[in-house]
Amino acid sequence: MDKKKILIIDDEKNIRITLKQCLNQEYEVVTGVNGEDGLEKFKDNNFDLVLLDMKLPGIDGIEVLKRLKELDNNVSIVMITGFGTIETAVETMKLGAVDYLRKPFAPNEIREIVKEVLDRQNLAVSDEELNSYEDYLSYAKSAISKRDFTKGYDYLQKAVGLDATKPEAFNLMGVIMELQDNLSEAQKNYRAALSLDPAYRPAQENLERSTQFDYQKDGINLGEEIDKEGE
Repeated sequence: MDKKKILIIDDEKNIRITLKQCLNQEYEVVTGVNGEDGLEKFKDNNFDLVLLDMKLPGIDGIEVLKRLKELDNNVSIVMITGFGTIETAVETMKLGAVDYLRKPFAPNEIREIVKEVLDRQNLAVSDEELNSYEDYLSYAKSAISKRDFTKGYDYLQKAVGLDATKPEAFNLMGVIMELQDNLSEAQKNYRAALSLDPAYRPAQENLERSTQFDYQKDGINLGEEIDKEGE
C-alpha cells in the first residue's frame, strides 16, 4: 500500500527536521523552505496533506494557503502557528485549512493531528450507509472539518429528522453558521440546543463565547466525539 504523501512548508530548519522525523516512518514526507519553494513542490506532486507555517518570508502562510486551495481545493492543510497567532489560525479555517498545530508541539501531538486529518479523508460515504443519529453527527463533523458546510448541514438536518430531542445536531448547526459569520443564526441554534438540554456544555460554551463583548471564534466547541457502533 502506498504511503500517504505530506508536504511541510516552514522556513525554520529545526521545525522541518522535527516534523519530518516524527512522520517519515509512516508517510512520504517532502519539505519546502518557504512559500515559493512549497508551491513549486506542490505543483510537481500529489499530496494528501500540507503542514503550512503561518509566518513565512516572502509569500506568507495565508497567501500560500489561498494559492494551494486554488491549485487543489480538496487538499487538506494544517496551519502551524506560534504563540499569539491563534485567532489568525482559526480565521484560516474559513479559507480552507482543516486544523492548526500550535508551537511548541510534542511528537505525539504531531502524529495524532496528522492521523486524524488523514482519517477524515476516508470518511466518504453514501447516505444509504448512514442509519443512526450518531452516524450523521460523525459525518457532519467530518464535513465541517473539510469546510463542506452544505453537506455538513444536510447531515445535521437528517440527524434531527431521526431524533429532534437531542442537542448535539443543533449545536453543530450553530457551529456551521458561526464559521460562515452568521452569528445571529449561530446563537439561535445554540439556544435551540440548550432548550433541549440546558446542561449541554458545548452549546453553553459556544453561546457564552459568541455573546461576549470581545467575541472571537477561538474556542468553538463541536461537542464530544461520538464513536459509531461497531468501530
